Amino acid sequence: MSTYRLEDLKQYSDTLRTRQGEALNVRFVEPRDTDELQHYFRSLSTRSRYNRFFGAVSELPKGLLNEFLDVGARERFTVVATMMVDGFETIVAEARYAFHEENATLEFGLSIDDRWQGHGIGTALLRNLECRAAALGAEHIFGDTLRSNQTMISLARKSGFAFVNNPDDWKLVRFDKEINVAPKDIPCASWRLAALSRRVVSPSATA
Repeated sequence: MSTYRLEDLKQYSDTLRTRQGEALNVRFVEPRDTDELQHYFRSLSTRSRYNRFFGAVSELPKGLLNEFLDVGARERFTVVATMMVDGFETIVAEARYAFHEENATLEFGLSIDDRWQGHGIGTALLRNLECRAAALGAEHIFGDTLRSNQTMISLARKSGFAFVNNPDDWKLVRFDKEINVAPKDIPCASWRLAALSRRVVSPSATA
């Protein structure tokens, strides 16, 4: 899939809710987010950055930052979760995912601002990622995390993921879940748009 046009990206935004009912906007990252995204990663605790990237980093290296901003390239996507804080749109979480068409899986990684952990953002974001995976045609969604990252392990367990050993690195554990989103429960814009697309294509395909 080629990189999306900026005007196309806005169709795939979703409004979720935190545990306290606060509005959480999930959208694809945009070029205007460059400085804010870098600020977000710099403001994470050392442990949160280590858990996210499996190593010591203080910010996104330029090459990786460019990859984060190149939405749709090689079937890789970055979304940010934002909230209005003191009148400003503020990134409070992010997720990056890749669709592997050859085995119908979606691989993802995510992080949440330390100050906003415990608000149900991770649970809401995971459910949204499941929907986005289903819309792309994935049958399984999975991620890897450090065995020491009990926060992510607990979140994945509560969200119904099963755990297996990572085949390439003993320090990591893999969590995997079969996609099982009911068609009648359309919880994200990606699914709605995919459903509309299929509805448009279907009549001509059966004519």
